[in-house]
Amino acid sequence: MVEESSSALWQPSQEQINKTNLHQFIGVVSEKLSLPSANYDEFHQWSVDNSESFWAEVWDYTEIKASVDWNSVLTNADQFPGATWFAGARFNFAENLLRNRSDRIAIVGRLENGSRTTLSYGQLYEQVEQCAAAMRSVGVECGDRVAGFMPNVAQTVVAMLATTSIGAIWSSCSPDFGINGVMDRFGQIKPKLLFGCNGYYYNGKTIDSTATLQQICDKIDSIEQLVVVPVIEQLADLSAHGKAVLFNDFLITHNTPELVFEQLPFNHPLYIMYSSGTTGVPKCIVHGAGGTLIQHLKEHQLHVNLKPADKMFFYTTCGWMMWNWLVSALASEVTLVLFDGSPFYPEPKSLFDMAEEEQLTVFGTSAKYIAALEKAGVRPRETHNLETLNTILSTGSPLSHESFQYVYRDIKSDLCLASISGGTDILSCFVLGNPCLPVWEGEIQCRGLGMAVDIWDDHGNSVVEQKGELVCTKPFPNAPIYFWNDTDNKKYLDAYFDTYPGIWAQGDYGEITEHSGMVIHGRSDAVLNPGGVRIGTAEIYRQVEKLDEIIDSVCIGQVWDDDVRVILFVVLKEDVELSPDLEKAIRQTIRRETTPRHVPAKIIAVADIPRTISGKIVELAVRKVVHNEVVNNTDALANPEALNHFKNLSELTV
Repeated sequence: MVEESSSALWQPSQEQINKTNLHQFIGVVSEKLSLPSANYDEFHQWSVDNSESFWAEVWDYTEIKASVDWNSVLTNADQFPGATWFAGARFNFAENLLRNRSDRIAIVGRLENGSRTTLSYGQLYEQVEQCAAAMRSVGVECGDRVAGFMPNVAQTVVAMLATTSIGAIWSSCSPDFGINGVMDRFGQIKPKLLFGCNGYYYNGKTIDSTATLQQICDKIDSIEQLVVVPVIEQLADLSAHGKAVLFNDFLITHNTPELVFEQLPFNHPLYIMYSSGTTGVPKCIVHGAGGTLIQHLKEHQLHVNLKPADKMFFYTTCGWMMWNWLVSALASEVTLVLFDGSPFYPEPKSLFDMAEEEQLTVFGTSAKYIAALEKAGVRPRETHNLETLNTILSTGSPLSHESFQYVYRDIKSDLCLASISGGTDILSCFVLGNPCLPVWEGEIQCRGLGMAVDIWDDHGNSVVEQKGELVCTKPFPNAPIYFWNDTDNKKYLDAYFDTYPGIWAQGDYGEITEHSGMVIHGRSDAVLNPGGVRIGTAEIYRQVEKLDEIIDSVCIGQVWDDDVRVILFVVLKEDVELSPDLEKAIRQTIRRETTPRHVPAKIIAVADIPRTISGKIVELAVRKVVHNEVVNNTDALANPEALNHFKNLSELTV
């Protein structure tokens, strides 16, 4: 499976390949089913051509625990949506994450203020048992919704596992959401029980959440009880609130009833996730337990190469899908390292201090964080012992060529840098890493096994080394089961199947490379179209990131003279001005590395760039403001006030 190359940034040795789960899985499946020897691309093609056989083998390999086995892997395979997976199976999601009950550490919890706690697998099981018993005692039943307004701490994991052990549905927001953002989400799903923190730490500040918690309970009548996690000990405990009880008081710790894992169908609702909500009220995306579990097991064990000895970290909040993805790694019996706070506090190197102290093997983060590290001059290779680190995962936005170079030059040369891309829509990845393949600069390594991912042009033709729409042409088990309150399925069909009926269109603009890897050029709805030529915004961001004077940027297309012109907004370093020389340097850099059509017609300095709470640039919102259109849901933004910088700009009228 080794591909020879002199220009790959990283190439696994044959010895490294032989030790991977993926290599062993391919060998087992090939021998069992008498398949010919295959490289990854050939095996991937087999996995999508033989969906039933492939997913059955994943079920067996990952040892999914079920009380009743499935009687058919896939029915209605020609219907998308509408295909049914693993009919007849009965199992429980939480039981599969709690299969280990030993003294091994399951969770390390760290806060920005230096606090560190641990839970063994046995202690985690015990707390879930106590929490589930308490939930049942207050009337939580299968199908009820339980919500978390929580930071990334161990109690959030306990609450989720207790919820799903009962067959109730878990949904979470991070505590940096404002009340309107919470209402747009939890207000739609009407939870019976709310877990909430009294506060959290961020960037050296202690932030009180108690007022927001009270507002949530006052505004959502369905909430029968509030369970308060006192993350900040010195803050009010809300015990005076009629519905409130402290987390430790809520748990049934004496004569605790035995934990019962409700045995449920494969597609029983597990999570409710939310679309970004930047163009309206967020859509409530319901994910099934079975599809989430089997896809995460496949990605973790085959694509990330997780093993029980691993220590896995991903910088995320509970309002981002990567939290759900991370927590599923408990099913692979690893140690999870949770962190809540600012990744740059007290210093830009802080997360790598943690990586060294915890001896992390897998470090997950965002592309923006990696780019910011480089600009801050952080060189962990020179300052930290990262001997145990074997994988860096990056997602959230396209990882630039320069960031690929930075990782191998300044972090560590011998590791798999896995840029991954999927989304809240599928709670997983379409394209991701591969421990058996080389890493090429600027490329995601491969398409996920079992995922019929392709790039289509405007006419629906499959293309290679050309830009187009990222599609998935066949059903996959972790597609959402439905949208909440979408009785006629209209929102669901409009979201993914409107462009190509029967074909999932993700809304990403991408390209399959000569190495069968993938480059994501940005969101399809943010693609620029000057002179009728489609340009991905990521192509421009990559060039702008090279300039030290620029901290951040956003690029949009402005309707102008019956065409579209490219407008680039930049946030400059302190004491830097957008001089004619700097504008010239920006344009020359973009022109030299791309095409004349990529060169912005206008470059405008602004004080801030609006982002979602999970850190993604919101080009659509900026474009609406520039065109004097209303942005309906600013509560989806981490910094909605930043939109004001784009209103009534005189530079956009000439």
